[in-house]
Amino acid sequence: MGTVNRLMAAGACLAWIIGGCWSGSISQSASSAPGSAQRPSLDPETVLNVFNWTEYIEPAVVRDFEREFGIKVNYDVYDSNEMLETRLLVGHTNYDVVVPSAYFVETQIKAGIYQKLDKALLPNLKNLDPEVTRGLAAYDPGNQYTVDYMWLSTTGIAYDVTKIRERLRDAPVDSWRLIYDPHVLAKFADCGVAVLDSPINIVSSALIFLGKDPNSQSPADLQAAERLLLSIRGFIRYVDNNRLSTDLANGEICLAVDWSGDIPLVRESARSAGNGVILDFSIPKEGSVSNFDVLAIPADAPHPRNAHLFIDFLLRPEIAARNSDAVKYATGVLAARALQSAEVRNDPAVYPSADVRARLVPSRAKSHEFTRLLMRSWTRFKTRQ
Repeated sequence: MGTVNRLMAAGACLAWIIGGCWSGSISQSASSAPGSAQRPSLDPETVLNVFNWTEYIEPAVVRDFEREFGIKVNYDVYDSNEMLETRLLVGHTNYDVVVPSAYFVETQIKAGIYQKLDKALLPNLKNLDPEVTRGLAAYDPGNQYTVDYMWLSTTGIAYDVTKIRERLRDAPVDSWRLIYDPHVLAKFADCGVAVLDSPINIVSSALIFLGKDPNSQSPADLQAAERLLLSIRGFIRYVDNNRLSTDLANGEICLAVDWSGDIPLVRESARSAGNGVILDFSIPKEGSVSNFDVLAIPADAPHPRNAHLFIDFLLRPEIAARNSDAVKYATGVLAARALQSAEVRNDPAVYPSADVRARLVPSRAKSHEFTRLLMRSWTRFKTRQ
């Protein structure tokens, strides 16, 4: 779910989308990868249309897929589940593979947005971690429509260690108090505070702070969360998915509610810039919500066989390892973890400890009625009205 902020730089992203960053040599020949000996049948048109979060795949993986199978990948990007859902509900998107978050999938399946997977075309399903598959089945019973892409995305607190400690030596960095206690948050307004433009994630964290069920669909609980959010709104510089990670890395902001997978990339950006920014991330002791991002095929996908081929390609351990290393999110392909870099494999922001996982509550789908109330509440929060 999330975006990685999945924008390293706007110009680079644009070039990547239109293919400019896909030129040059390929670092590894995918044709030599295990599982690629037999060439499966393709759709008559050797094209694949992918719609994914921004900066949420290793570009070389796409190049390798194109090279091995002779399929041209048209790649489009989005920055929120709401944007993806709007496109899918309209229909006739021409997309073959999309990457929604699991708590959106739960209702989208019932709406007939996706087609059932042909598991005979996905032999590499055997590579998935059974724990991940069981977790995903809570959203997609029988795992009929979706395959895990990246798992255990969480929402937590990202902060500039130096600036936070300068302003409050004993800052409660392990607690949602850092964000939701106005008296605490006010101390960091001058160095910049931001939160994700993700109503479900932010409202869920507010509900956790209030001691309520993060998946509550009670209008009264939503009103309580809204009151809490409005009480801190004056100390928040902006609500946005695209700027947040970049601004953390360059020191423009010092505190944010962010997705866990963004943090390794943000740290890497800060180190590369040599600007002295030291970042840390915590999943608060009160708990947080967790999520899966999944691969699915829209019901009206024009190239479903090519879509299955792409999904199966992503489930190869060596491909999954490269992809996870690049985007800094946890892969659900069990054998891939041993192939990953030690830096990613041992990063608790990517693979939280068992103790941390025990504090996580899976996000669940919301009814249409509650979603309307949620979006109205979120608009009031964003616009300070």
